[in-house]
Amino acid sequence: MSQYKIMVVEDDTELRQTLIEALSRNDFLVFEAIDGQDAVEKIRKDPMDLVLLDVNMPRMNGLECLKAIKDYDPSIIAIVMTAYSTIEDAVKAIKCGAYNYLAKPIKHQTVVEMVQRALDAQAMIRTMALSAPVVKLEAGEFVGHSGEMKKIFNIIYKLAKVDTSVLIRGESGTGKELVARAIHYNSSRKDQKLVSINCSAIAETLFESELFGHERGAFTGADQRQIGKFQYAEGGTLFLDEIADLSPAMQVKLLRVLQEKKFTPVGSHREIEMDVRVIAATNRNLEEMIQKGTFREDLFYRINVIPIFLPSLRERKEDIDNLVRHFIGRFVTTHQKNITGITTQALEKLKDHHWPGNIRELENAIEHAFVVEGTDKITVRSLPEYLNVFKLGNLQKPIIDSNTESSPPNTSLESDSDFLDYHRFKEEFEKEFIIRALKTFKGRINQTALHAKIPKKTLLRKLQKYNINAEDFRL
Repeated sequence: MSQYKIMVVEDDTELRQTLIEALSRNDFLVFEAIDGQDAVEKIRKDPMDLVLLDVNMPRMNGLECLKAIKDYDPSIIAIVMTAYSTIEDAVKAIKCGAYNYLAKPIKHQTVVEMVQRALDAQAMIRTMALSAPVVKLEAGEFVGHSGEMKKIFNIIYKLAKVDTSVLIRGESGTGKELVARAIHYNSSRKDQKLVSINCSAIAETLFESELFGHERGAFTGADQRQIGKFQYAEGGTLFLDEIADLSPAMQVKLLRVLQEKKFTPVGSHREIEMDVRVIAATNRNLEEMIQKGTFREDLFYRINVIPIFLPSLRERKEDIDNLVRHFIGRFVTTHQKNITGITTQALEKLKDHHWPGNIRELENAIEHAFVVEGTDKITVRSLPEYLNVFKLGNLQKPIIDSNTESSPPNTSLESDSDFLDYHRFKEEFEKEFIIRALKTFKGRINQTALHAKIPKKTLLRKLQKYNINAEDFRL
C-alpha cells in the first residue's frame, strides 16, 4: 500500500520541522507549506490525503485555507492547530469541514494518533463508496458510487453538519452497517461510542430492557441494575439495524424517546435525558408496512429525516470490477497470499451471477477463492462451486478456465456420468443454497426460513443433515 501524503502548514519553522520529523518516523510521506497560500498552491499541483493546518498565519489564515482546500477537493482531511486562546476559531473550523483540532502546545504522540484516526475514518468513506449510496436532502439529490468519490465526501460533509436521524435502506448484504460506521466516525460524535443493536436478534420481552436498561428486581432474573444501549451510547450514535422488526409496542416507546429525548428504565420511576444520534437501517418496504398497519407512520417520519438508499449489486454490476479489486487488496493482507488479480473468465462468471446476498455474498466468494486458489490470480475453479456448476434454472457443466492448466483426464467433474448424478448435485446445490441464505441473513434462523421460503422445521433438519452451524454466520 502506498504511503499517505500529509502536509504540515505552519509558519513557525521550528514547530513545522518537529511535526514533520514525528510524522515521518511513523511512515507517512510528509510535505510542508509556510502559510495558507503556499499550501493551496502546492495542493493544486499535488493533492494530499491530510493537511495539518495552523489557524493564525500570514497572507492566508487557516480558515481561509481550509475553505479553499475543501472547495478544491472535499476528500482532503484537515486537522487544525490552534492556541488555547483561539479555540473558538477551531470550533469554526470544525463547522467548515475540519476533521478535528489540536490545541497547542502539541504532543507528538497525540498528533500521530489523531492523524491515524482521521485516515482510518477517511478509509471508511472510501469503503462506504463501494455500496453506492444515494442520499436525498432538501437541497436536492446527491448520487454516489465508487467512481465519484467527491460526491461521497460531500454526502458525509452534509451529514456531519447536522445531527438528525438517518435511515439507511437496502437489501441484506448491501453494506448498511458499513455506511452507518462511516457516518459516525466522520461526524462530530466520532470520539464517542457507536453502539449497534440488531432489532431482530433480541426477544421482544427483553428488548425494552436492552434499549433503556432496568433496575434490580424489575423482572424475574434482574438481579442487578443494568444500563441500556441508549444510556451506553450517550453523546454518540445508536445504530438500530433491522428496525422494521420492532414490535408495535416497542415502536411506540422508541418514538416517544426520539421525540422527548428522554427515557425511563424498566422498573424505574426516574426519567433520564439522552443525547444520542439514531441511525436506523432496514431491508423491508416500510411504506408497504405502513399501509398494512405493521409499522407506525409517525415513527417512519421521525427516523426518515435523511434517507440513504443502497442499490442491490445486480442493479450495478458495472461496479463488480472495483469491488473485486477492493476485496483482493484486503485479503492479500489478511490471508498473506500473493494473489494479484482475477482471470477474465472468473470475472465474467461473477458478473453473470444474480447476487441475492449482494456485496456480502461477493466478499464471501472472493475470500473462498483466496483460500482455495493456488496461483497468483483468482480462477473459475477457485470460486465457490455454486457459481461454477449452477445457474438457477439452467444446470450446466463446470467451466474450465483457459488461464489454468487443463484438468487431468478422467477426474470426477469431467466425467459425464458423474456430472449427471442427480442426487449428488441436488445435495450440493441444497447445501450451498442454505449456506448462502444463512450468510445473507446473518445466521438468523427465522429470517432465513421466511425470506428463503424454507419451512423452519425443514431448515433445521437440513442444518443437521449437512452439519451446518447457523451461529457461524452471525456477524
